[in-house]
Amino acid sequence: VQLQASGGGSVHTGGSLRLSCVASGRTSSQHTVAWFRQAPGREREFVAGIFRSYGRSYYEDSVKGRFAISRDNSKNTVSLQMNTLKPEDTAVYYCATSASVIFSQLRIGNSYEYWGQGTLVTVSS
Repeated sequence: VQLQASGGGSVHTGGSLRLSCVASGRTSSQHTVAWFRQAPGREREFVAGIFRSYGRSYYEDSVKGRFAISRDNSKNTVSLQMNTLKPEDTAVYYCATSASVIFSQLRIGNSYEYWGQGTLVTVSS
């Protein structure tokens, strides 16, 4: 599976961006998909995810109500709509997918087999 992320950029506080991640290869609607981010000097953290094909979305607390993850299986695409952006959202964002992650591992980056290349989001005040 190969993942190609896009959509990053620079915005001011309160702005919006939409990240997209297109998967190719042996993809499946049964795979778990997620977005992680890594800010300078900080560890990678979970942002949002959809566990397998169940459809329910999960979010890191600081992005709840501002970010929305979605998937379009017909296009092998997972998106992250980011609204009301804050400077602390500045990071490189990575999409990830896994055929084997179990629910308790949803927020653990090392559980994912496949990663996109990352796209930079910069939010200035």
